Amino acid sequence: MDGRLQVFAGNSSPRLAQAIVSNLEVPLGRAIVGSWKDGETRVKLEENIRGSDVFVIQTLCRPVNQHLMELLVILDAVRRASAARITAVIPYFAYARQEKKASGREPISAKLVANLLVTAGADRILTLDLHAPAIEGFFDIQVDHLRATPILASHFHRLALPDLVVVSPDAGSVGRAEEFRRRAGGSLAIITKQRPGPEQDEVLEMVGDVEGRHAVIVDDMISSAGTLVRAAEELRARGAASVRAAAIHGVFAGDALRLIQASPIEQVVVTDTLPLPDEGPRDKIEVLTVAPLIAEAIMRIHKDLSISALFT
Repeated sequence: MDGRLQVFAGNSSPRLAQAIVSNLEVPLGRAIVGSWKDGETRVKLEENIRGSDVFVIQTLCRPVNQHLMELLVILDAVRRASAARITAVIPYFAYARQEKKASGREPISAKLVANLLVTAGADRILTLDLHAPAIEGFFDIQVDHLRATPILASHFHRLALPDLVVVSPDAGSVGRAEEFRRRAGGSLAIITKQRPGPEQDEVLEMVGDVEGRHAVIVDDMISSAGTLVRAAEELRARGAASVRAAAIHGVFAGDALRLIQASPIEQVVVTDTLPLPDEGPRDKIEVLTVAPLIAEAIMRIHKDLSISALFT
């Protein structure tokens, strides 16, 4: 694209935003992003962006609704300031778990968020590892859906754990686990969950051999960590030599960090799509950065180059 590349960010993850612009070797756009005394979001751009190719970075972490509103207001400000093109860079796309109606009288919140982003002025979306890939279809604008699994897999490939077994925590994560296994090595195991009857606890079943092996549970996100910890306990009960976990998005809601700390999990590796919570033990948490990946994608979009080349 012919216009200047300019990057702005909300307040959700300033460290990640700064890392991205450092990789791009461009300054972070000057803007006031705060709140009025009554709590309403206040935004004022302090640079001329007319005709520019503008990228707005905002991950949707807690408080989710506040950061979503910040993003919407920034997009509206950029649109009204006559940017040539506006790309919303959303490392973690919230409300992605509500992409369909599981029962009557429920919203499809992911579709609502998609509509809001387009209405606010986004011409394009850049995001990582949507919890529900079908959300791409909720947009009538271009969505560039990056994958961070190679970053996690490369980390474990360097660790060179002997007798590695990659574990999918449910049937829906088999594709991601298989890609991880293909890049990191080892074998594959799959955990399935069954509920024998109403008001009966879930029973974990497993396909694959983990006895004496070093297991890595691979998923797209860790939220409450309850399922993760139960899976780790099951792996140890079946003779796994050690248990680790790898996930793109470390949500760590509620007591997740404390649950992990007290569990048989030796290490949890996540990316920095979300900042770590301020409270809770972090001894077992290792964070890998996605800033170079996002920066490369931004530059490729700006120069009208292929994004799919990043997935090889």
